[in-house]
Amino acid sequence: MKINTIKGVVTGGVSGLGLAVAKNFVAEGGKVALLDVNESKAEAAVDALGESNARFFRIDVTQEDQAVEVIARAREWMNGLNVAMNCAGVLGAGRVLGREAPMALNTFSTTVMVNLVGSFNIAKAAAALMADNEPGEDGERGVIINTASVAAFEGQIGQAAYSASKGGVVGMTLPMAREFTRIGVRVMTIAPGVFHTPMIDGLPAQVQQDLGGSIPFPKRLGKGTEFADLAAHIVENRYLNGTTIRLDGAVRLEPK
Repeated sequence: MKINTIKGVVTGGVSGLGLAVAKNFVAEGGKVALLDVNESKAEAAVDALGESNARFFRIDVTQEDQAVEVIARAREWMNGLNVAMNCAGVLGAGRVLGREAPMALNTFSTTVMVNLVGSFNIAKAAAALMADNEPGEDGERGVIINTASVAAFEGQIGQAAYSASKGGVVGMTLPMAREFTRIGVRVMTIAPGVFHTPMIDGLPAQVQQDLGGSIPFPKRLGKGTEFADLAAHIVENRYLNGTTIRLDGAVRLEPK
């Protein structure tokens, strides 16, 4: 699939890695629907991309009915749907046995609902519509790209909920890809390391510098453009299917 033919939905699309992906798709001639719960950043994101290229759709990805309804509306606006990019996520940081009290179950379940169940809801709803597309080269009808994290493999202390949610995203990638071979839809996952995102922006400058210095090579935080470039390559390379790609500068997270 060529980037300029993209008609894609991007969750978490109004900021961070999601917005970086949307900008890349649009810059190459694609069209995107920005799916997000954050209405305050929506106008600026659409303005940056151009109203003819992007539109905001508010969604709570944990709600199955919203996923079905919003993606259907997005497809109608774009007159098609061939890419679904899952970038919506929350950190859900906290120790299982915290100093004040054990982690509240709601903290764990909310993290799993947003990061894992939300990705599942979007992938399922998008694939159901992509199945009706006319097949392209190799019979391809669409591409689904999820976002996991290196924490899925080396979760740190305080990341039990986050790592569980991202590990689930990694775990569902292959079986979903295998199932979707019958409809010509590929499924891939990117596991980013430590990237410069709004979450990182909220940390003190020294902490950000220390994080960058912990990366083996190159010794810096990842850039949103690098994540977006990989997403674009996945869309274009039809032989990428059913696996998770680490994008992390060779970092392996320490226990804490």
